[in-house]
Amino acid sequence: MKVTRTSGPFGMEVEKVQLAQLGRADLATLKELLFSVGLLIFRGQHDLTPTGQTEFALRWGEPNVNRFFQQVEDFAHIAQIRKEPHETVNVGEGWHTDHSYDLIPAMGSILRAVVLPPAGLGDTLFVNTQMAYSALDSTTRAEIADCRAHHSSRHIFGPDAPTRSGTQGRVGNAQAAVQDVLHRVVIEHPVTGSPGLYVNPAFTRSIVGMGEPRSRLLLQRLYSHCQSDRFVTCLSWQPGTVAMWDNRLTWHRAVNNYHGYSRLMHRITIAGEPLAGSRPLPS
Repeated sequence: MKVTRTSGPFGMEVEKVQLAQLGRADLATLKELLFSVGLLIFRGQHDLTPTGQTEFALRWGEPNVNRFFQQVEDFAHIAQIRKEPHETVNVGEGWHTDHSYDLIPAMGSILRAVVLPPAGLGDTLFVNTQMAYSALDSTTRAEIADCRAHHSSRHIFGPDAPTRSGTQGRVGNAQAAVQDVLHRVVIEHPVTGSPGLYVNPAFTRSIVGMGEPRSRLLLQRLYSHCQSDRFVTCLSWQPGTVAMWDNRLTWHRAVNNYHGYSRLMHRITIAGEPLAGSRPLPS
């Protein structure tokens, strides 16, 4: 196995390993890497099948099956992330963290390229929210130290969500969009204990206990800070690429610059551990 740093500020590229035949020692190395850097990019996985992707995922934990995406036939754990040539909207084009609306959020996600647009199109961008937290000024750290934020799926996947969330039948099951939870704005990573920001533009609705203007302005300030180039790594997809990221210390978004082309990805999301201080939003 060969591991090298990405050209961005965080993440590792992994070569000379086949995920379907991964040895125990290599798996242990990958777990240590993922929980410390947040993003692993595997190249050369041309022979990885849906069965192999599922088996690799199960070695990390139980899948957290997404309730809103169409599944791959005969593979209930794999969600399709699809855009067709005639569509102008893609899934995941805004910054987000997978399943932050769950009481126990997802640990990680494994995304496999199946059909790609031409090289240089359809990249995925990642933010490291631990790095972003470390770079905050002391005044902002003190301001958010004891804050909790409201996360929800209703406005994205619920029955009153914009119709753009339901194109091509890829997103449905609106009646399952009942998640409203409180997470700390600053969390300790369940494995490493490292502090990081846990808010994101897609699923975070407000900071609890603040008036709307102050909450909105503070979140906008945190979001703008996180999107600095100092914390953003760009993944340029190639045939045979698989990416895995830790949702507790990253954001990501799919760049929507490939109109007229197909893009199909297979994603498995892995269940995580409870975050300290998280609780359902009181009704």
